[in-house]
Amino acid sequence: MQVDPVQLTVTNRKKRILLIEDNSINIHIVKDMLFRAGYEVNCATDGLEGLTMVKEFDPDLILLDVVMPEISGFEVCRRLKADPETAVIPIIFMTSESETDSIVQGFELGAVDYITKPFQFREMIARVQTHLTLRELRTSLENEIIERESLIADLSAFTHMVAHDLKNPVSNIMGFSDLLISHREGLSEQDVVASLGNIKNSGAKIHQIIDSLLLLANVRLKQVEYEPTDIKLLIYEVKSRLHTQIVDSGFELNFPEQWPKVVGYPPWIEEVLANFVSNAIKYGGIPPKAEISFSYEENDFLKVMIKDNGEGLSLEDQAKLFQPFSRFHTGIQGHGLGLSITKRIIEKLDGVVGVETELGKGATFFFTVPLAE
Repeated sequence: MQVDPVQLTVTNRKKRILLIEDNSINIHIVKDMLFRAGYEVNCATDGLEGLTMVKEFDPDLILLDVVMPEISGFEVCRRLKADPETAVIPIIFMTSESETDSIVQGFELGAVDYITKPFQFREMIARVQTHLTLRELRTSLENEIIERESLIADLSAFTHMVAHDLKNPVSNIMGFSDLLISHREGLSEQDVVASLGNIKNSGAKIHQIIDSLLLLANVRLKQVEYEPTDIKLLIYEVKSRLHTQIVDSGFELNFPEQWPKVVGYPPWIEEVLANFVSNAIKYGGIPPKAEISFSYEENDFLKVMIKDNGEGLSLEDQAKLFQPFSRFHTGIQGHGLGLSITKRIIEKLDGVVGVETELGKGATFFFTVPLAE
């Protein structure tokens, strides 16, 4: 069987098309054409049914007849364009060659094109593919604009926060260095060691901030290969990485030994786990404890939960928890950059991140990642 060359341009990605037409012969002809081209098609036989099916079927494009019972195609188009949820769906009118006024009226109402009867396969598929492509390009451009605006807003908040975070360690380094230079003869060995220790700790803090900046930049820009990932191994990596904090605080961490595999980029998922576990150590009870568990989501995702034994969060703090580079009340330091990076990572993996908490009952931070097949 010879394959029509037009089909090769439209079968790479299956799209949904809603056909609103009351003539059974036309329905059969158009459905056959669209099926041959590889589209998923649903049909409505009048305008009111079409308006209902748009919400249920969520089509990528609508083929709309002009003359129909109940309400006309023009009224259907007017209602769709007046609804923000459906206004962006491209509409192609189906009309006869003699209906010039109908063509003009259709364009005035917001239709993107028209197809004349009798229908020609190559013309119909070419017009449909053209407007589907234009919609994808428009959506991509709109998303890019939104992303750029988000980057500009983030940059302003981010610059302020990083400057604030760097100010204290830099001031410490300058202050203790000046003390060692100006008063070195009058300082005891213990004072010198203490000053050098403060300089070292401040340098480590700056190094940590720089590492966070580099990670954030990588999440924004780096293209990585996702792979099957064992979360249990990443938890052990996090325990090793936070060994000093765990020992010094007496932190207790419990988690299952058996885990399903997920799909992701292991260094990023480890960073998310490390951030949540580190926060559980810093803001947990005395001594701090946390439990990591998981549950299966309906959309083939795994939900990973880290529950601590801290004080929990107020509604006010919850509202701004994952806002870009936000801060909590003055008693809590360090959440802004870490949770902003965590949110970026999980969204890049097509998951969601959040918290379930009540004051006095601890907090359960969670994220979702796709399950491996």
